[in-house]
Amino acid sequence: MKGLIYKDITLFFKCIDKKLVLIVVGAIILLMANTGVYAGLLASVMLAMTIGMQNIMSFASDEKASWKKYQLAMPANAVSVVAGKYISVICTLAVSIGGSILFNLLSSIAFRKFDVTVWGVSVTASLIVPLLWTGICLPLTYWFGFRSAQTMGLIAVIPMSYFVKYFEDGVGFSAMTSSILSYAAVAGIAVIVFFIISMIISMAGYNRKK
Repeated sequence: MKGLIYKDITLFFKCIDKKLVLIVVGAIILLMANTGVYAGLLASVMLAMTIGMQNIMSFASDEKASWKKYQLAMPANAVSVVAGKYISVICTLAVSIGGSILFNLLSSIAFRKFDVTVWGVSVTASLIVPLLWTGICLPLTYWFGFRSAQTMGLIAVIPMSYFVKYFEDGVGFSAMTSSILSYAAVAGIAVIVFFIISMIISMAGYNRKK
């Protein structure tokens, strides 16, 4: 399984689209210039969305290359193959969390204000969003193919974009961050349970296509 995890993580970084990076960097700069002390939070959400999309794009490249044929020839069962994908997603959370810490640090320095609540919500979002995104799209990939997962990933961008726009317009920053943080533990547990259920469904989909 270690080899499969290494392959997926390597593929994640190799499949990074330079155009996507430029778009995300530009959007993050605009957010950090217009949203004050909440810039780190919005930048973290934007990065987390990108991590989720990038994971799906890298897994889609496996499908395009017919990697399943090679997987079937390997001494690896459905549990190790699918679990390897999910573990690689968890590993990429380090990028999401690291980016969130960096963005909030820059925001805190720039605006000379350290808000523990904003930092907490930012880190929570950097964990939850990629897990939720891939938890939805990976079962679709194994059951219906990568195109359905890509479509769902694009659809998921819409509510997330509205969430970012909501904050960018300056509506209820303080009240929203405080209320979100109060439910962070419950949301985290729910997403972990959902992620595990998603992996089980993906394993069933993988076995179905043998």
